Amino acid sequence: MTLYQDITSDKSKGIKKLAVLIDPDKVKLTSLDKTIHHAKNANVDLFFIGGSMILNHRLDEVVTAIKERCNIPVLLFPGSTFQITDAADGLLFLSLISGRNPELLIGKHVITAPYIREAGLEVLSTGYMLIDGGRATSVSYISNTLPIPHDKDDIAVSTAMAGEMLGLKMLYLDAGSGAMRSISSSMISAVRKAVDLPMIVGGGIRNPEVANAKVKAGADIVVVGNAFESDPELIIDMSVAIHQESANISSSS
Repeated sequence: MTLYQDITSDKSKGIKKLAVLIDPDKVKLTSLDKTIHHAKNANVDLFFIGGSMILNHRLDEVVTAIKERCNIPVLLFPGSTFQITDAADGLLFLSLISGRNPELLIGKHVITAPYIREAGLEVLSTGYMLIDGGRATSVSYISNTLPIPHDKDDIAVSTAMAGEMLGLKMLYLDAGSGAMRSISSSMISAVRKAVDLPMIVGGGIRNPEVANAKVKAGADIVVVGNAFESDPELIIDMSVAIHQESANISSSS
């Protein structure tokens, strides 16, 4: 079964997933060992690896370290054309559909496509939607795009619908690293009702209660990064909050 088949199969069953986001620029191998240990104990579903810059050339090292220590699938979450390694299991092929920068809608994709094909990675075409998280983020600066306003559910819905009609396989609603506020449950619920694609939600999710609210609103995969950098043990509580919602859905169906 491919990663995408696994994601869509779990979505159809109401099974929610937790993805741990690791930025190779920020992580140290000593702390990475702790994160992997807690992730295994917490039954984390996915690792997302990436960042806006990645200046230290440790992408391969980080991905390889994870693959050697556990069986949790690793998906690249690339912030540039240089963030590709065949050590990973797959790649989120991101199209920034919330912005109007053609380089991030199709331009960079043309450059990287041959390298991705050669790497043999599973490709998951993903409509990336940047949502205002209350502060300027690296993504908005690097991409030279404006995020969708926090309270404009209708714009988010229309954007998501367009992504689905274009044939994208998944949606990723992101408030960005270090967001002051997470994406509202109202927006997540509105998008969930409008499209049938698997939906990833990240940014500003710092405690289990917020994580649980996102899956209740309709997120299929919740991504947490910054919160784990300071407290790796939080992974266990986050996982319980997300996976418990899967159990609640199963028992009510």
